[in-house]
Amino acid sequence: MKRPTIAQPKYASTDHFKTISSLSLTFGTYGKVYKARDKKTGKLVALKKTRLEMDEEGIPPTALREISLLQLLSHSIYIVQYRSVLLSPYSFLEIVKLLNVEQVQKNGKPLLYLVFEYLDIDLKKFIDSHRKGPNPRPIPSTVVQRFMFQLCKGVAHCHSHGVLHRDLKPQNLLVDKEKGILKIADLGLGRAFTIPLKSYTHEIVTLWYRAPEVLLGTTHYSTGVDMWSVGCIFETDLAELARRQALFPGDSELQQLLHIFRLLGTPNEEQWPGVSSLRDWHEYPQWKPQNLARAVPSLDPNGIDLLSKMLQYDPANRISAKAAMDHHYFDTLDKSQF
Repeated sequence: MKRPTIAQPKYASTDHFKTISSLSLTFGTYGKVYKARDKKTGKLVALKKTRLEMDEEGIPPTALREISLLQLLSHSIYIVQYRSVLLSPYSFLEIVKLLNVEQVQKNGKPLLYLVFEYLDIDLKKFIDSHRKGPNPRPIPSTVVQRFMFQLCKGVAHCHSHGVLHRDLKPQNLLVDKEKGILKIADLGLGRAFTIPLKSYTHEIVTLWYRAPEVLLGTTHYSTGVDMWSVGCIFETDLAELARRQALFPGDSELQQLLHIFRLLGTPNEEQWPGVSSLRDWHEYPQWKPQNLARAVPSLDPNGIDLLSKMLQYDPANRISAKAAMDHHYFDTLDKSQF
């Protein structure tokens, strides 16, 4: 049975776009991304190029999955509402918008182009613009708070539609500096999840933001993997700029686990039932948990409490994105903006 193909695109070919440069944007996990200009509208776009295999089955399922998830998330009522209103800086979040799909031939080789709105900066670059240079300065705590609320709201939107992102990291969060909008990008690793949970791939998420259950070999996971990543983004990249390194900067899965255990303590069956039965569990050094407030002195008590709920070992006890939006950390935030 042939895989489904994509409907006739709005543009006949990429001749309607003038390529300007190659981009270092990371929402092209499985394809190269180019900055281009739409010759009809004059607007900048990002073209994500994916080479298709020469077979008779049409577009690969990985590409179809990304397209279907993008269309599901970026055309929802939630997204439309926040595209039509601008209230104040750093007030909105949406999934990066998929504008069009192109399937073309180049030198006899089929190529697939996803056409995205163009944004020139991701969260990592935004943070680095404050952190580095001759006059390094922290991001204001109010901006950290607003970014975190937007991120939680966007992740809650994904989860409410049954979608796991599975690769949340600063490089996959794009910033619209003019409108103050934070956008979730790169659903190349995204998956629809089911209840009961089915088996998924083990190799997900950039190492520094990978949840301990995945590091320990589980292939049955759910929304908690995204919330662990959100917690790492919260601490490492937004709140604690003075650290100048990731919260858990491992260069291998083992080193990553050891970094986590040194800070949060070595997990046991009492706090995480079933942990010792996970595929890659071994006997590890026994560390006691450190005080998170000392590890992250820039966060107030409410921020520390939210972070600790995001970094719970047992995924079943990890706070959901929706519940995080109601946490006391956001009590001083005017939520009517969002």
